[in-house]
Amino acid sequence: MALKFLVVDDSVTMRRIVANSLKTIGHDLYVEAGDGREALAKLVADDSINFVITDWNMPDVSGLELVKAIRSNDKFGTIPILMVTTRGLKEDIVEALQAKVNNYVVKPFTPQILKEKIEQIISSAA
Repeated sequence: MALKFLVVDDSVTMRRIVANSLKTIGHDLYVEAGDGREALAKLVADDSINFVITDWNMPDVSGLELVKAIRSNDKFGTIPILMVTTRGLKEDIVEALQAKVNNYVVKPFTPQILKEKIEQIISSAA
C-alpha cells in the first residue's frame, strides 16, 4: 500500500525539509498544511491520506490539538501520526504519547531517522 502523507507545519521551510526527507526515503505522495485547522480540512477532503506528520507548535490549532481531534474522529482515528517537534522534554513526549501519537521525532532530524520512525509505526500497525 502506498503511503500518502499529510505534512503539517506552520513553517514553509520545515514542510520543505520533511517533504524532501520523504522523497529521499522513497515516499513521493504528500500534501501540506500550515496548521491543524487546515490539516483537518485536508483529512476530511482527501480519503487517500493515510499518514500524518505534524509539528507541535503552531498557531490557531496546535499539533497536539490536531492529534486529539484526529483520535476523536471515527473516520480517521486510527491513522498513524508522527510528531516532529523541537520539544524534547520528557514531559512533552509523555503528553504527546498520551494524546496517542504513534511516534515522536525531535528536530533537527535526518531522513534516516524519519525513515526509521515511519517504519517502526508501520510495522507496529501491521
